Amino acid sequence: MYKAIAANKRNTLLIMVVFVGLISGIGFLFSWLYGYPSITLWVVIGSAIYALIQYFLATKLATSMSGAQEIQKSDNPRIYRIVENLSITLGLPMPRVYIINDPAPNAFATGRDPKHAVVGVTTGMMEIMDDNELTAVMAHEMGHVQNYDIRVSMIAFGLVSAIGFLSDIVMHMMFASNRRENNNPVILVVGIIVVILAPIIALIVQMAINRQREYLADASGAMTTRDSESLARALEKLQTYGRPMQHQNSSTANLFFSNPLKPGFFSKLFSSHPPLEERVQRLRQNAEKF
Repeated sequence: MYKAIAANKRNTLLIMVVFVGLISGIGFLFSWLYGYPSITLWVVIGSAIYALIQYFLATKLATSMSGAQEIQKSDNPRIYRIVENLSITLGLPMPRVYIINDPAPNAFATGRDPKHAVVGVTTGMMEIMDDNELTAVMAHEMGHVQNYDIRVSMIAFGLVSAIGFLSDIVMHMMFASNRRENNNPVILVVGIIVVILAPIIALIVQMAINRQREYLADASGAMTTRDSESLARALEKLQTYGRPMQHQNSSTANLFFSNPLKPGFFSKLFSSHPPLEERVQRLRQNAEKF
């Protein structure tokens, strides 16, 4: 477990370094093409500031985009007490609890760190899961909090947003300026390539960060409850009753228990979640270890 956490931290750091290097490289390319060395610096600074703002605002953005509403114990004692008991078991601060009014069964965790954590669940998840299965699902989400996966997800969210920010800059540089030198066909071609690749790069980054962390959160949840079978059954129910969420956004998909997006070729190819059947198989193969 601890080796897996350490490996994930190293891989995440590597991904972040590559991501920052990519942004810097794009900035340098446009500095060279336009003949203004300062563009590189401003691209890096602008992207860093934008990513930092997104990092601190990401929790509010994620909950608002998904339609999540914060609750207190009196609003829904069942889910609140489950999260409360898990927090006590893990020795973590009590996170804020949210509910999404959505028939699609799903759950999520987000926040900068355990002190600012948020966990949530859809009404659809609560309807189809018994107490043991729902506890297993929320133990998975608390595993993300415990392992600081939520912080990594926030950083990824900020960097993905920065790529979109940079893409907007490229579009502006290509089409908003009327200066004659900006009609260089090389600049136009490079700019178009960057704009096309930006969302693909964002999806790849989210996929690379999230897939192994889902396996780790499954293992963490199973170790917390000592009940890997309930989590396996919950995942099997998602295979049967799973559906896309009403409020979908690819930038926040990696925050959820299972992929909330509409199934399709590209959503499967760039999915931020491993296949449900593989997660079930791993849980049952390692049941005795948990």
